[in-house]
Amino acid sequence: MQQNAQYAKKALRPAVAVVSAAAAALVITACGPGDDQPATTAAPSAAATAPTAPSTTPAAPVKGGTPSAAPGTAAASSTPSGAAAPTCTPGELKVDAHQAKQRPNGTGTGAAIVAFTNGSAHPCTLEGFPTVAGAANGSPDHNAPLTVTHTGSATPVKLAPGGKAWVKLTFVQVQGEADGYCVSGATPVAYPTLVLGLPGGAGAHQVALDDGLFAECDNKVTTTALLATSPS
Repeated sequence: MQQNAQYAKKALRPAVAVVSAAAAALVITACGPGDDQPATTAAPSAAATAPTAPSTTPAAPVKGGTPSAAPGTAAASSTPSGAAAPTCTPGELKVDAHQAKQRPNGTGTGAAIVAFTNGSAHPCTLEGFPTVAGAANGSPDHNAPLTVTHTGSATPVKLAPGGKAWVKLTFVQVQGEADGYCVSGATPVAYPTLVLGLPGGAGAHQVALDDGLFAECDNKVTTTALLATSPS
C-alpha cells in the first residue's frame, strides 16, 4: 500500500505542472496586445488633466468696473475739462448799463459801462467788439449807427452761469449847460437806449442807462472789447 501511494504522488506531479502552465497561458493571453478590455486601467497623465491656458489675456478692469479697451482699438474720446464753452446765444444774455466813473469832462453821458450776464444754467463765451447804434425814439428798428473806434484787444471771456462780461463805451462829450453843445459845432444827441450788436451770433441787445439818457456828440464812440473784469 505504501508503494502504491508513492506511485500516485509521482503520477500527479506532471498533471499539476500541465494545469499550472495552462493557467499561466490564459493570463498572458488575457493581458496581451489587441485586447479590447485590459485587466487594469492606466492613471490619467498630467497633460490630460491640466487645464488649457486661455488663448488671449482678458482686459484688465479699470476704475468703475469697465474693462479697458483691447489692444489695437481706439478708446472713446472725452471732452477736455478746459475746452471752450459755446458762444452765448441772444436769449441767454441779460444786459444793463450805468454811467462810468471815469469819463471825459463835460455835461453829457461821457462814458458808460454795459454788462452782459449769462442767464443760462451752463457756461458760454463772448468775444470781440460790439457794434453800437442809437435807438431813435427808443425803437431798435429805427436806429442810428455810431462810428465805432476800438481800443485794446479782444480775447474770449467765459461766463459761468450768472457770470458777466463788460464793455466800456466812451463818447464825444457834450459841453455846456442846458442842452449843451458840441465842440465840433454839431448838435448834441440824446438816445433813450442803445443797441449793441455782439459778434459770433450772440445777438443784438437794447439797453438803457440805469439813470438818464445817452447824450453824445458827433455820433462817435470808442469801445473796449468784451472784458472779464469791469472797467471803471
